[in-house]
Amino acid sequence: MEALNKEMVISEIEKLRNEIRHHEYLYYVLDTPKITDAEYDVLTLKLRELEACYPEFITNDSPTRRVGGGVSSSFTEVQHLSPLLSLGNVFSLRELEDFERRVHSEFTPETLIEYVVEPKIDGLACSLIYEKGQLVRAATRGDGVVGEDVTHNVRTIKSIPLKLRVAPGAEIPELLDVRGEVYMPRVAFMRLNAERADKGEAEFANPRNAAAGSLRQLNPEVTAARSLGFFAYAVGTGAKPYHAESLAMLTAYGFRVSENWQKVQTISEVWHLIELHDKKRRELAYDTDGVVVKINSVEQQKTLGATGKDPRWAVAFKFPPEQAETTVKDIIIQVGRTGVLTPAAVLEPVRLSGSTISRATLHNEDFIKEKDIRIGDHVIINKAGEIIPEVIRVVTEKRNGQEQPFIMPSQCPECEWEVERKPGEVAVRCSNPHCPALGREGLIHFVSRDAMNIDGCGPAVINQLIAKGLVKDPADLYMLTKVELLQLERMGEKSADNLLAAIEESKSRTFDKVLFALGIRHVGAKVARILARRFGSIAKLKAAQMEELSSIDDIGPKIAESVVSYFAVPLHEDLVQRLSEMGLNFMMPETEIIDINHVFYGKTMVFTGTLPTLDRTTAQNMALAVGAKVASSVSKKTDYVVAGREAGSKLVKAEELGVKVLSEQEFLALVQE
Repeated sequence: MEALNKEMVISEIEKLRNEIRHHEYLYYVLDTPKITDAEYDVLTLKLRELEACYPEFITNDSPTRRVGGGVSSSFTEVQHLSPLLSLGNVFSLRELEDFERRVHSEFTPETLIEYVVEPKIDGLACSLIYEKGQLVRAATRGDGVVGEDVTHNVRTIKSIPLKLRVAPGAEIPELLDVRGEVYMPRVAFMRLNAERADKGEAEFANPRNAAAGSLRQLNPEVTAARSLGFFAYAVGTGAKPYHAESLAMLTAYGFRVSENWQKVQTISEVWHLIELHDKKRRELAYDTDGVVVKINSVEQQKTLGATGKDPRWAVAFKFPPEQAETTVKDIIIQVGRTGVLTPAAVLEPVRLSGSTISRATLHNEDFIKEKDIRIGDHVIINKAGEIIPEVIRVVTEKRNGQEQPFIMPSQCPECEWEVERKPGEVAVRCSNPHCPALGREGLIHFVSRDAMNIDGCGPAVINQLIAKGLVKDPADLYMLTKVELLQLERMGEKSADNLLAAIEESKSRTFDKVLFALGIRHVGAKVARILARRFGSIAKLKAAQMEELSSIDDIGPKIAESVVSYFAVPLHEDLVQRLSEMGLNFMMPETEIIDINHVFYGKTMVFTGTLPTLDRTTAQNMALAVGAKVASSVSKKTDYVVAGREAGSKLVKAEELGVKVLSEQEFLALVQE
């Protein structure tokens, strides 16, 4: 290439970058391309050639840097700047009106409340961090507080700007936290499934699953080939005073924002927009599963705060699930990790909500009897929450007398031990602690994302490890060698190295994750965290008595009995010992352990009004961190009310009931003791 002086090189490179960014914006955000794909490729090739000759001028925001960084062995956890809250669901106009009443109860009658209504994109929530206009980090929602770093993969999505579009002379934000949804267009989804079918690979159930699987690929080049898109729908850090202003700002910065959002002032207007979208949503190029309703004023959002992980200033209206008719070909039994025998219907395949359904859960023996479901029946199915296929009813008028009633087996189909059903329970359970199904399902649970999160160790790999006698319980995973892994089908050297690295990396999981991974009956992720923070170590938890466990809020006698029973089994005692020897964490960090002597421990607290320095969600999280319970309304059971400016009816009721009222300053002083 002919030599150029430094100024000319920089000028030409920047000119090409801006031209490519402009055409990417036209194509991937506005859907109005002005040049052909061939012309776009020529521009990109010119830029690549220049950057190859002058690598000292390559920058991270260059369009050529969208795919880069090599293949990752795992995804690291990152903490969000502020929580990514999930949304509570409503399903009717009455529930929307209830939401409206709850909102208005926090303000004076003359306060103007505006709503912003947006389609709910059916994808994967993601947070994008921009520093001085450049994308520096992207993370999945995770548990709302901590997500997975997927920056390399997000950089491949061409509707996401690597550098914000800022008008000449306009101020570039120091820090901007953009929230949105990664999705897969329907056309791309059908093309991907056709390609996987040709290769003999399992097809994705729906576009949302395909988007989630694509974003979590270890190789960014695979993600780049999946044609993912991104809709921005909110701003965390860097938000404008009104949500509608933030959406306009996101559009100006070059993000794709739903063109169907509107600002209104009444729930009747909200309902009208919901009905319109329900009629038009199937014409869109992507899936939506509802409509999101948000309070427009950020100040009012702060006043309303959140309950748990759900904001009280927003709600998702979910469209009723689609239904389909099919035939029950058989009823089979699946044995779960806790030994529960769960019946499932094998169905004549039928299309429903964009995916092919061939199985549906039947929950338990009583569910089958109540609905009188028989093998050979015609049934109506839907997707509960548009995710889990479920039988709604039997089409009894189509019976021909050949249908066969289902009888629950008296023996476990996996180990042939007798099953039992305890009085007062609907579950039929295998009581054999050595049942192979318990081991298999327990291992699948142990490596799952919410537990030890061992990437690359899904059910197919677990089944092979068990079949070859390489693994019997979770501790065996930590003794696997590369030579052993290479015995597995479709396991190459790179995959084996990645899996071993993921297993080793899982040793960094905190005690609450390990406790959840053990699969103790009734101990979900939330209960595991409560127990881990309350006792601090496995030794103290094992020594806890029924009475002490039962007295803990959100635990109760059923969970307490399950925990005590688990540690009384020598097999479990041995597993915990071996996992500890392998280097897993069975102690919480000192800063995470709850002090039961704290003044707020076990107390019920209500927050109302606008606090001087804290937003309500932050204040509530501080209370929860020291063992308090946060409620949304004041009652005789309330111990403290933390009141800010313009505190309304809650403060009045607290004073009437004689509840202790704290200012923000008093709250901070006590919470930090």
